[in-house]
Amino acid sequence: MAIDLQNVQFSYPGVPDKTVLNIRHWSVSPGEQVFLHGPSGGGKSTLLNLLSGMLRAHHGEVSVLGERLDQMSNRQRDKFRANHIGYVFQQFNLIPYLGATDNIQLAAHFSARKRQVLKNEIHELLSSLGIPPDDWHKPTARLSIGQQQRIAIARALINNPELLIADEPSSSLDQQNRDNFMSLLMSLVDKHGITLLFVSHDMSLSQYFGRIEALSDINSPEAH
Repeated sequence: MAIDLQNVQFSYPGVPDKTVLNIRHWSVSPGEQVFLHGPSGGGKSTLLNLLSGMLRAHHGEVSVLGERLDQMSNRQRDKFRANHIGYVFQQFNLIPYLGATDNIQLAAHFSARKRQVLKNEIHELLSSLGIPPDDWHKPTARLSIGQQQRIAIARALINNPELLIADEPSSSLDQQNRDNFMSLLMSLVDKHGITLLFVSHDMSLSQYFGRIEALSDINSPEAH
């Protein structure tokens, strides 16, 4: 399984009596493209942070790509994420004063990839995403939202991840840019055989996915 959760529970420090996640069992097969929806504050981002290793479950088993994240140290989880997981954030999280190339290079710096091959790969990826060479070295803050988003995709893909996690990545886009983004994302995922977990409250995006899940169907935070 690309993702396999067993009896996972999570509460934030300071409010241990409030269980945010209580998932008995949930799994995603390799190569699946899953749309996960739910209201804001319902635990979607918490789940993504567990799956990417930014948080650790207090109870239960969190297996990603066959590895138990709940048994890893913080450093081991960081290394695993850098080498195996791509993440497209809601606000893109680009460093605004760096250019596209440097933003992507920074992501690759934390992985085990050989850096001498990287420059050509970055340029090929940016070209395939429609970013002209004149814009590769401009501060990303000076680029359009659509360009910033494509750079965020490039950064998430540069390490050839087996799993791609997208957290509300189209929420700041107008409809045309949103449709362009979804078409581009799905074509790249198909091309590279990547498992995709896409989280959003925008149900209109579910049309792109073969599997649609409500977080409320798999999560029972009241149960202990």
